[in-house]
Amino acid sequence: MVAEQHTEELPSEATPLLNNSPAESDEPKVPISFTRGFTIVSAMGLLLFTQATNMSMMTTAQSDIAADLDAFSETTWFTSAYLIAMSSVTPLAGRLSQIFTPRVYVLFSCVLLSIGLFITAAAKNLAVFLLGRALTGCGGGGIMVTTIILTLDLTSKKRRGLYIGLINVGMTTGVSTGAVLAGLLTPVFGWRIIFWFQAPLCFILGPIQYFAIPSSPNDDEPLWGRALVRKLAKVDYGGALALSISVFLLLFSLASPEIQLAPLILSAVPFAVFLLIESRFTSEPIIPVEVLGMRSVVLTCLSGLASMMARWSVLFFTPVYAMVVRNWSPASAGLILVPTNAGFGLGGLLVGWLHIRKTGSYYISNIIVFLSFALANLVLAVLSTPSSPTIAYLTVTFFNGLAAGALMNYSLSHLLHLTRPDVHYVVSALIAMSRGFAGSFGSAIGGGFFQRELKSSLKTGFAAHGLPEQDELIRKLLGSPAMVKSLTGVKRLVAIQSYEQAVKTLLLGSCVLALVATVAQAGTGWKPDRDDGKIRDDLENTVERE
Repeated sequence: MVAEQHTEELPSEATPLLNNSPAESDEPKVPISFTRGFTIVSAMGLLLFTQATNMSMMTTAQSDIAADLDAFSETTWFTSAYLIAMSSVTPLAGRLSQIFTPRVYVLFSCVLLSIGLFITAAAKNLAVFLLGRALTGCGGGGIMVTTIILTLDLTSKKRRGLYIGLINVGMTTGVSTGAVLAGLLTPVFGWRIIFWFQAPLCFILGPIQYFAIPSSPNDDEPLWGRALVRKLAKVDYGGALALSISVFLLLFSLASPEIQLAPLILSAVPFAVFLLIESRFTSEPIIPVEVLGMRSVVLTCLSGLASMMARWSVLFFTPVYAMVVRNWSPASAGLILVPTNAGFGLGGLLVGWLHIRKTGSYYISNIIVFLSFALANLVLAVLSTPSSPTIAYLTVTFFNGLAAGALMNYSLSHLLHLTRPDVHYVVSALIAMSRGFAGSFGSAIGGGFFQRELKSSLKTGFAAHGLPEQDELIRKLLGSPAMVKSLTGVKRLVAIQSYEQAVKTLLLGSCVLALVATVAQAGTGWKPDRDDGKIRDDLENTVERE
């Protein structure tokens, strides 16, 4: 049947996005009442908001945290510890949700998230703080995965796209608000109050979600005794561990102020082990290796990774630019994210509402929005000066977000056209994972690159003005953008110019990444994949298990 569908006349940008086949039921897998639905959406919205604020709040709170913990040289790890843990746990979280059901796993994730937030709030040194951030990231990754799974299970096909769009809006709101709230609360109440408030909230929302989410028809087996052992035996621990170690080593190397070659090289070893395990030694692979052989899937994931890395660079470092180069307050600096995140949410919704209403190739649309995204990054780099018009800068950040939101929807819709319906679930999970990795990669690689550029500019600037011995000041400036306000004279001038140069260089790098993403997306082509029967059968078995 699948082969017959692909031999029909190829659809274009004028054919329906979802084939409303009579054989396919539009009803959700698990029907729910309005009260349950409202409770689930409200509680999950708060959890998503909390998870997303933890991604961006460090941009305006890191100066106070670095001063309190004397961790000026390790500020890149404040966000990287959270995002690396979140990305590393995502593949395993999906499998655990399938084995133990989403309602059980969302409860576990909320408890883990709450514990991490409590530890972070009470931390007296950097090691404990980073432990709390990592545990928070593990819980946050589970929340994100279960949100998507619940959307697939509890919504009809007609409304599924709307709710996925709302997930993006919720994430965008959290990312945008996190920096603003941290900028407002930290100077008045201190940085710990943010985590003290979030921790009990997540602890309460866990049981609410557990009792609100209905049990599925396949939840008859108890979670103890032999049934528990059977469920635990299905988990691909080796593959998950190998993938997590590989990602950690890679990001640890690239996030360091100086690139560490040893972990960078060693990261290839566990990744090779991961591929070996997935292809030969497990019947429940995290990522079916056969899917990774599809050109359209690999290139779409690569384009998503590169474009979202560029996107995260804008989210993490435009508030720093506003705070230092434009001398805005931390709260005002956080507000610079509002236009770009509004554009991000609006771009995805407008594209889905006005254009992606039919299935088919969106090849040309993809190329246009990817190039627009690259252009927006280039213009941002040019405008990142102390004297550029504020309105112009905010307008460009809005269009940067608009293009990013649009390309996410276009690239996913185009990939669904290129691949068979029986692999769409697997493919969607891969896209989500690659975009999740982009947050870690953007924070780690972008943060490390920014600090190296800033350190080099500070050393060069101080030496050029006859101030060569400034190692301690440079160490503090690397971790505390707010410290620039306390400087005077030549030191302040050098610090501002160094931050300006570092931001410009980072945004130019983001433009290059966006162009790489454009090339990768262009390589996906516009004709559907034609795979052999063996791959189709293997993937159908995987989808049936899920």
